[in-house]
Amino acid sequence: MTKVIEKEEKNFEESLNELEQIVKDLENGNIPLDDAINKFNEAMKIVKVCNDKLNKAEESVNKILNKDGSLEDFQVE
Repeated sequence: MTKVIEKEEKNFEESLNELEQIVKDLENGNIPLDDAINKFNEAMKIVKVCNDKLNKAEESVNKILNKDGSLEDFQVE
């Protein structure tokens, strides 16, 4: 029987901090090539997660709540 461990999703700030640390590690240049490639791949996954969160936040912010409780896209006339 395989035990499944759920990975708790990090918030945006935690993900961004992790990404910044990976970039510092890669810029340092004291990492073996295989480790650098793995860190780069991990960074790309974090970038995608952060980008998705930003897009979702942007969509949410660009909505306006009508008096009847419905949401619609905000448009400047």
